[in-house]
Amino acid sequence: MAKAIVLVSGGLDSATVLAMALEQGLECMAVSFDYGQRHRGELECARRVCEAAGVRDHREVTIDPAPLAGSVLTGGPGEVPRPSGPGEVGEEIPPTYVPARNTIFLSMALAMAESEGASQIHIGANAVDYSGYPDCRPEYIAAFDRLASLATKAGVEGRPIRVVAPLLHLTKGEIIRAGVHLGVDYGLTSSCYDPDDREGPCGVCDACVLRAEGFKAAGAIDPLAEPCP
Repeated sequence: MAKAIVLVSGGLDSATVLAMALEQGLECMAVSFDYGQRHRGELECARRVCEAAGVRDHREVTIDPAPLAGSVLTGGPGEVPRPSGPGEVGEEIPPTYVPARNTIFLSMALAMAESEGASQIHIGANAVDYSGYPDCRPEYIAAFDRLASLATKAGVEGRPIRVVAPLLHLTKGEIIRAGVHLGVDYGLTSSCYDPDDREGPCGVCDACVLRAEGFKAAGAIDPLAEPCP
């Protein structure tokens, strides 16, 4: 059975990616990252998503938040954007961009994949309904996939570790429809960048706006009316 490292943040995209990987019959090791993010409640949601999916090996990696401090999500200046609608999302790189976040996450996952004998890394990057992040573009994913082949013993020996981003060209509605088909419980997930004191969604940040628009497009009801149970 092929083995994959799956990045699981606790959001709906990564929950869908995990379900897709499991549907393919892959042996999945999930990894989540604590990098001092203001929405740390997503980590508990990641644990619950993995438990519900039957993932036995879920690792939580703590990263020093100091190098990532240039984002509003990690204590940097500015406010979490509150767009008036989905059309405003992605017009420019927002203050919620975390410096080199996906590069750091994928680098850690790459090391784990080589150590654990995994042949794939699955990530929920999306270039359609996204917030303007440069490390969610197809060009970036292709570049890191190439790097993984060049920078590892496995790659040099002809056993490249592939970076798989199955949601890259899907809309949020298409992602949600796929997840519903696979039985993903989106009530266990968290998308909000600016949760309240009870980790409930604010409903107005860019991530919440995209989530709401996605469920509307999918013709589905978002079960997340309260914090992840």
